[in-house]
Order: sequence, then C-alpha cells, then structure tokens
Amino acid sequence: MSVYVNEKTGKDAVEITGSEDQPFQTPAFALFVKPEAKVFVHKQVEESDEFAYSEISASALKKAKKGAEGLKKKQEKQLKAQEEQKAKTDEQAKKLAEVELITIEEDESLPTAKKIKLRHIQENINARVSIQGWVHRLRLQKGFAFVTLRDGTGFIQCVLTGDLAKAKVTKELTLESTLTIKGVVKKLPEGKSAPGGVELQTDYYEVIGLAPAGDDAFLNKVQENADPSLLLDQRHLTLRGETLSAVMKVRAVLLTAFRRFFAEEGLTEVTPPCMVQNQVEGGSTLFKMGYYGEEAYLTQSSQLYLETCLAALGDVYCVQESFRAEKSHTRRHLSEYTHVESELAFIDFDDLLSHLERLLTKSVQYVLEDPVAGPLIKQLNPNFVPPTMPFKRMEYIHALDWLNEHNIPNEEGEPFKFGDDIAEAAERKMTDTLGVPILLTRFPAEIKSFYMQRCKDDPRVTESVDVLMPNVGEITGGSMRIYDYDELMAALERENLDKDSYYWFTDQRKYGTCPHGGYGLGTERILAWLCDRFTVRDCSLYPRFTGRCKP
Repeated sequence: MSVYVNEKTGKDAVEITGSEDQPFQTPAFALFVKPEAKVFVHKQVEESDEFAYSEISASALKKAKKGAEGLKKKQEKQLKAQEEQKAKTDEQAKKLAEVELITIEEDESLPTAKKIKLRHIQENINARVSIQGWVHRLRLQKGFAFVTLRDGTGFIQCVLTGDLAKAKVTKELTLESTLTIKGVVKKLPEGKSAPGGVELQTDYYEVIGLAPAGDDAFLNKVQENADPSLLLDQRHLTLRGETLSAVMKVRAVLLTAFRRFFAEEGLTEVTPPCMVQNQVEGGSTLFKMGYYGEEAYLTQSSQLYLETCLAALGDVYCVQESFRAEKSHTRRHLSEYTHVESELAFIDFDDLLSHLERLLTKSVQYVLEDPVAGPLIKQLNPNFVPPTMPFKRMEYIHALDWLNEHNIPNEEGEPFKFGDDIAEAAERKMTDTLGVPILLTRFPAEIKSFYMQRCKDDPRVTESVDVLMPNVGEITGGSMRIYDYDELMAALERENLDKDSYYWFTDQRKYGTCPHGGYGLGTERILAWLCDRFTVRDCSLYPRFTGRCKP
C-alpha cells in the first residue's frame, strides 16, 4: 500500500485517502493513519524545475515514524481523557438524578417550631424555632451546608446535613435568597465560633425567593472596592452590608435617645411644616419650589415655627428634615438632613449651654447602654470616648488668639482678625488638637443670623454657640433669640426681609415676649462622630447632596 504526501496541497485529516489526488500534508500523519504504507513525498526533481513523487528517504522515514508514534500517544491520551470525562459526566448525572429524587419534607412528628426574630435567639436555646431571612453567607461542603441567615435583627449560622445538604435546591442556593428555616438552637461546642455563639441544627427549610446567580449575582452588583458613586447607585443593596446597616441601627437608637432626653426634660414634640415662605438662615441656601402659583421653599430650619409654640406648649422640639441648597462637597454637608431642633422659654445663655451639655452626654450614655447600639459602636468605633460634663467653654475671640498663636491662618492665608468666619479646616485643627468637646461662644453679629440676641456687655457679639467635637468638628449650633419687638423689627429691616411676611413670627414678641433660646443639631454629624465614619453620607439612608438625588 502506498500513501502520498504534499506539504503544499495536502491535508492532515482522517477523511483524506492519501492518494495522489488527496495527499496528506506530513509524512508523520500519513504513517499515523496507515502505519504499513510506503510513503511517497512530492518534491523537486534534482537538476530540474519539475516536481514529482518519490519514495521518502530513510532519515525522513525514521523521523516520520517517530512523529507518528507521538500522534498515536496523543490520540490515546485524548481517548483516555474522553473516557474519564464521560465517566465523570455519567457519575454527575447519576448523582444529579439521585439529588433530584430528594424531596425536603418537614417531619410532622417533631415539636411545632416557634416563629421568632433573631433578636430573641438567646432566649430559645434547645428549642425548635422557625426563622425567616436572607442568606448573608453560604458555604457548601461535602455532606454539609452552612448558611448564615440575616433577618435585620441579628445573624445565625444554620447547619444543613444529610438530604438537606445534598438536595438540588441547596446546591442552587445563592446569596440574598430568602428562606424559612426550622431547627433546634444549640450552643456551639468549645473551640467553634459563629454569631451569638449558637447555631441552628436545621431539620427543614424552604426557599421563599431565589436570588439570581451568574452575572446578575449579588456580589457582582455590589463590589466592596467599587467607585463610591456606583455604590450609591446601588444604595438599596449596599444597605444590606454589615457596616451600613449597623450605622442605621445606631441612628434609630440615637433618635430614640434624643426623645427620651427631651421627655425627661419636659419638652413637647411638634411637627412643623417643610414647605415654607420665609427664610431662616439666608436666601442663597434655599430650594425654591412652585406652590399653587406662589413661590415657596423647602425649609432650612424649623426654628421660627418652634418659637411660636412656646407660649402654647412650653419648651418644644422637633425631629424634622431640613434642606440646604449650598453647593458644598465637603464630607460633613448634605442637601437634606435630619434636623433635631429645640426652643426653650424663660432661660438665659448659661441655661442653654448647660442644657446642651446634658443633651449630648445623656443621649450618648443612653445609646451606649442600648443592647443593640452599644456593641455596634464598640465594633465601629472601638476608641470612642463618651463626653463628660462640663465641656470646655471658649469665646470666639479667644479661639482667634489660639489659632494665631498656633500659626493657623484664615481662608485668605492671613492671621485671623475679629469678624472672620472660622472655616471648617481651622476649626477642626483646633478641636482635634485640644481633644475635648468645646462650647465655642459669642460670635460676631455680622457673621450670624438676624434673630440672635446680642451680648449686653459687648453688642458686637451674640449669645451664640457652636458645639465642637474632636474628629468631626461642629455638630450643634444654637443661640439666645432676640425677644424685644423693636430690636427684632430692626434686624429684619437690616437684612432687607419683608417684615409683613414674618408677622406670625414677630407677633411672639408683641403678645407676651420672653427670653428664650434654642439650637439645631444634625443627626448625621452626631452619627459620624459616634460611629467613626469619614463622611456624613454614610450616616444617611439615601444621602442627598450636590448632583445626587437617586435612587
């Protein structure tokens, strides 16, 4: 038998016959297909321009046989791999068939499972319970599955064994799927760890909602090191993370602590309007809106409305959203924030300062004592030191002296002079250096709002205060309010404000005025201080700031 090889026109393929019309491309492949054949190679005839087939030389034949042997071994290797893959596929198919036969059914002979939230898990050791939540972590092993379930009130590790671990539905579980799981709560053996020191020995579960896998899987939507703007786009999902959800839990407890303090102090909560037609802080920071053909604004502060409540309700407070349209990109500014404000009647400036000290120390104390928020703050901010009374009190003029003595310039790069506003960077530098809470008082009238009471001993300055905390800066601002009718009217005129539109505010000075003062604090700034967050954006459920109003 003869086979023919033409390197230029031939082809190495099993369907090729090896004839002169259908030559192979290489001698090695020719011998691999037809080991006993005589090989003829297409080559140039000596001392001629012509080509013709001639029998392969001995040396080329030896090389071709070696090449054919290599091709044979490669083929054997491929066949073996195919056989192994087939066996593996058959085994997987067999296992899958077995798995698909497994049905997860509840054993009706077991005690009825008590439906609980995970915050009550420690009260149910050795009891059979039913819990519902989201798959927070998932680990599948041979014969076992470990599911960490989250329900918003806590976490628990659920252990699946036997058919529960082998079932097809378990193999297809994904992060953030929702489950109902039943089982017995057991304390962990010595040397093992899991949330709360317990685990759920699962005897039944069912899938309520299966989250996507593949490209649309949760971890592909929310990646830890993603750009902050992308994470904000996915805020509805990033809220499920342990850090952000912890801050929101502390936030809830903080607001409760404020209300507890106000109740103890005898203040009444009111809910002023968010849509207003008067400015409080200044027109440049107002969000304008159309209101049935009139011009209105989103409120900057509820202070003026709170003042109107004093004669009817006594001391009052509100927890209300406020809006500032300043185009600020600092880490402590938001366009919408939760504003805790209060007004107190028949007080003097020292009363106001003492009230602020009590508010902050007691509210923080209540948060740290809370069984949920306390451990979370220790986790988020292990070096946090709660404030103690009395706070350091420092007048504005003395703060300027301190800044100049420490060579900290104003915004123009020059030494501070009376009337300069102390910008955030300089204020933070001073506060962080001193390392204690500061009540910074008596600011110049020209850099403060029109309604602030001037000091009797120095009319250039006001009975005003900013509360400064280390590592965060200003968290609260307040003042005594002008309570003389003529003085307030003069202040409105000086600011070119329409006195007629403030009639309801000035009437408070006409029909039974009294010395009074108040303050406002930003919940998000307090949280940033408590939870050691770099930016207040981490302390708002859905932060709103310049360029961000979604989702």
